[in-house]
Amino acid sequence: MSADLGIDLGTSSILVYTKGKGIVLKEPSVVAYDKDADRIRAYGEEARQMIGRTPGNITAIRPIRQGVISDYMITEKMLKYFIQKAMGRKSFRKPRISICVPSGVTQVERRAVEEATYQAGAREVSIIEEPVAAAIGAGIDITRPFGNMIVDVGGGTTNVAVISLGGEVLSASVRVAGNTFDEAIVHYVRKQHNLFIGEQTAEAVKIQIGSAFPKPQTVTMNIKGRNVITGLPKSVTLTSEEIREALQDAVNTIVETVHGILEKTPPELASDIAERGIVLTGGGSLLNGLEDIIEQRTGIQTMTAENPACCVAVGTGLYAEVMAAFS
Repeated sequence: MSADLGIDLGTSSILVYTKGKGIVLKEPSVVAYDKDADRIRAYGEEARQMIGRTPGNITAIRPIRQGVISDYMITEKMLKYFIQKAMGRKSFRKPRISICVPSGVTQVERRAVEEATYQAGAREVSIIEEPVAAAIGAGIDITRPFGNMIVDVGGGTTNVAVISLGGEVLSASVRVAGNTFDEAIVHYVRKQHNLFIGEQTAEAVKIQIGSAFPKPQTVTMNIKGRNVITGLPKSVTLTSEEIREALQDAVNTIVETVHGILEKTPPELASDIAERGIVLTGGGSLLNGLEDIIEQRTGIQTMTAENPACCVAVGTGLYAEVMAAFS
């Protein structure tokens, strides 16, 4: 029996949802590529462990950049690997797959995702806008004539959309999201402390002491890296205030995008949003204080969905039956 899969093909993670089972796979969208042998050595978590720790002939490649395919061949192989892993080797029939793309991608980019999914072994492919999938996954009934605002902060892109009657009324996508937060921390630590740190360290800093809004108490974290000047290992202590400063520009871009969409929203839908609030989804929305700063700047109650990192994958998997009930 063919499984119906919903795939969230994210910049930093790939999630697969199977009907009846929920999320069956969540792995980083990374592959370890051996240049000498011209083959892929590892996928997902195994490949992520190799980042920054491999010999020169093995490189860690992220084939999805800012929500779109940057390396077609590797994306296709990675999708094939994860589809087989999610379904198990015993599957004989090709699956029907729903897969999401960010708002505002070009027809060429959308086609590339569709083709890669067919090549990876799908018998039918549906392409769904990320904010629509995120809204369904967050438990919002998108089929009713009410305005809902979704802010989906992923790894590579933040998608902001107003959704009503099963579709996007207004949307905007900015290439600022979770990975941008990590890059901002790397840049700040290098500039202020003359310390090189890797993306895994930056991510740990973001999770432990990162914030978008002033914290009642300053918290600190000790990190290790390489001294830019001497080239030797060095450790420094970072504060939550420093990291808030490092993330300020990226956070402001997201808040301004939300503001820009609210300004263009028709009055009836705007009043629905004021009443129902703004919903945050995506792994990047877990940044401490992000909902507080959006609420402060817009004056609209803002909440983060339950299990935000899984919303897009769940919504992608449920999309077909939600829309079937709607029509």
